[in-house]
Amino acid sequence: MTAVPAVGPDGLRTRSLRTRVTVVVLVFVAAMLLVLGVATDVALRARLEGELRQRLADRAVYASVLVGQVSSTDLVDRLEGDGVSVSLRTSDGQVITQGPLRPDGDPSPAPPAPAPGPKKAPTPPVTQSGQILQVSTTLSDGSLITLLADAGDVRRTLDQVRTTLLVAGIGLLVLAALTLGPVIGRALRPLDQMTATARSITAGDRGQRLRPDRPDTELGRTATAFDAMLDEVEGAETSARAAEHRLRTFLSDAAHELRTPLTGVQAGAERLLRGDGDRARTEELSVTVIREARRAGRLVDDMLTMARIDSGLQLDRAPHDLRPLAERVAATAELRHPGSSVAVSGAESLPAPVDPDRLVQVLTNLVENALTAGGPGATVRLELAAAGERAVVDVTDDGPGIPAADRERVFERLVRLDPARSNPSGSGLGLPIARGIAEAHGGSLVLLPDSPDRDRGAWFRLELPHS
Repeated sequence: MTAVPAVGPDGLRTRSLRTRVTVVVLVFVAAMLLVLGVATDVALRARLEGELRQRLADRAVYASVLVGQVSSTDLVDRLEGDGVSVSLRTSDGQVITQGPLRPDGDPSPAPPAPAPGPKKAPTPPVTQSGQILQVSTTLSDGSLITLLADAGDVRRTLDQVRTTLLVAGIGLLVLAALTLGPVIGRALRPLDQMTATARSITAGDRGQRLRPDRPDTELGRTATAFDAMLDEVEGAETSARAAEHRLRTFLSDAAHELRTPLTGVQAGAERLLRGDGDRARTEELSVTVIREARRAGRLVDDMLTMARIDSGLQLDRAPHDLRPLAERVAATAELRHPGSSVAVSGAESLPAPVDPDRLVQVLTNLVENALTAGGPGATVRLELAAAGERAVVDVTDDGPGIPAADRERVFERLVRLDPARSNPSGSGLGLPIARGIAEAHGGSLVLLPDSPDRDRGAWFRLELPHS
């Protein structure tokens, strides 16, 4: 047993849509959380370190303002706090410190003391050694003050924030994973409805449809296309069944039609073989056999022509003038039916791309039917006209006409109407063949309703593309 590949070269990938959407959403949320965490870490670090540096610089400026106004001890007490340690070396060498941090060795040379005056004291630079931020400045009384702060507090704060973001992010991903299942399941419910509908149709309920309430959405367009496909499939199935029924009916009718001439041929042949009767009887039987054989042959030819039309009739089309073809049909018909009249009127020239032999076959069928319906002395008219891009040939007669209920039945296969319009030797395929040939030319053949100025007869209209 040959294994079927999961995905062919042109096959549809059928991995779980629910799983794919869940994974994509979780990956997207995780990426967003990662970007948010990194952005928060960078921004918070810059903000905290910037505030710490600014605090040291501000207190150095504040020390320059307070010097000479308060004692050295009071100055140190005012500057210490909020993570800032202070070390003051007075001009006489006394060192006063406050806070947990101590400067390592001699501090870096401080900028010179500002000149007295109303000008604002400049902001001294902040240096960093390891995790210690330090700023030193020489005050106006010659003392050196050093302010220190530990940047490790900033890092510890950042570590706490990172831990909080990590735990919160993992919790959010877990919550999203638990929530996405029902949410995506609800969003994909229309696909389940499509599946259920398809299975119902497979089980035999051909009338099931999705009928979306909003056909302008993605799922709505999909459901609309799904319903349209089902309509086409159902229509194709109905057409196939109807075609099969017509085929069975046609075969049954054809067998019935062939049975009569074949029975006559068989009976006449058996009588001839027995040699019963005189010479005149023998000749009569021979004529009967030949007549019925020809009738069976015509029926077989008509059925073959009908089969060619169904499968796509091959035409030898070329530009021809319809007037000479109609006149030829009229002349032949008058020879076959002495005493009858077949007149051609209308356009003197009517070119059209046609297969002349097939067109003559159509016109001959229409004229023969009209002459048969009209009886001896019947009058048939062929009127040619151009109507836009169509070449029109109207075939009318003065016979008994065709009832309105039978105007489409006459184009069905093996259908005969009352004897007034039927050809006893016909097969009932003449008009279906004529319509098939017309449609193969890209035209049409219809039976028009009676007009007010006509009280009897039939009115056939043949339309063809006009060149």
